[in-house]
Amino acid sequence: MKRQLPVLMGFAFLLLSSTEGWSLPPCPSERHPTNSPWSDCFGTYTDASGDKYVGEWKDNQYHGQGTETYPNGSNYVGEYKNGKRHGQGTYTYAYGDKYVGEWKDNQYHGQGTMTHAKTGNKYVGEHKNGLPNGRFTVTFANGDKYVGEFKDGKRHGQGTLTYTDGRIEEGIWENGKFLHAKKPSLTN
Repeated sequence: MKRQLPVLMGFAFLLLSSTEGWSLPPCPSERHPTNSPWSDCFGTYTDASGDKYVGEWKDNQYHGQGTETYPNGSNYVGEYKNGKRHGQGTYTYAYGDKYVGEWKDNQYHGQGTMTHAKTGNKYVGEHKNGLPNGRFTVTFANGDKYVGEFKDGKRHGQGTLTYTDGRIEEGIWENGKFLHAKKPSLTN
């Protein structure tokens, strides 16, 4: 235990000081791309259109953790890389829809959940370039449920749609339409 004490004290020091002294310094009061570019600092900037960003900066771009609010009431809270939403983040639209998940170059990309406020439908799965692509589970507000593949935002490939009344459509989907039922497997 005596040997572990210095290690434990060092670890405790790191934990306690993580909220003090390790945050980025404030950005300069004026932001100018060449005279005083913002880098390795924390600042607030509102552009001409009214978009407001509060967060970390690197090389005069949003980079790291930040929050962006838009004049229409939408907002994004999450990670940025080179001025774009990139990494984990939550985008809440002014009309109530919400996406929570992975981003790449300002688009939904990777695992994420989209919840539609108006319909109550919930999409959970893989996104690529802003659209559902890959395996998804869609739970509809009325209780129906689709589990299967998506391509370019539409049901495409193997999938099963289970209705609340017990009906099941299981088989191949193409461009959002059910084509045919899955063929029964032959067993010997």
